[in-house]
Amino acid sequence: MRKFISIVLLSFYLVSTTELYQLLKIPVLIEHFIEHKEQNTEMTLMSFLKMHYDHPVKDADYQTDQKLPFIVHSFPLALVFTISPNITFEVKKQIITDHHEKIYSYDEPFYDKDAINSIWQPPKYC
Repeated sequence: MRKFISIVLLSFYLVSTTELYQLLKIPVLIEHFIEHKEQNTEMTLMSFLKMHYDHPVKDADYQTDQKLPFIVHSFPLALVFTISPNITFEVKKQIITDHHEKIYSYDEPFYDKDAINSIWQPPKYC
């Protein structure tokens, strides 16, 4: 039962947040293909797909064409962030002068130039 519920919840999530919902329009694609097949008995599925997806034209059944899967895309996932107007920021100016940390520079006596430069050297073969 857990597996079934997990699959259902994952399916709902994927259909609502991705373009996967377009697959739910496949029955419209089949019905529209049947309509075209009744008008032109020599039409193949490939010619139908090419006519509607490769070089679409605005013809008499344009409204039905727009209902086919993957013709019209949408952005199903929308994230909205709001900031509450009750948030306040308080800035305190406080300078701490008691604690000083010495920062060593390259000319300090404890600086070992050879040790630092050897890090950036490629390995040497003997």
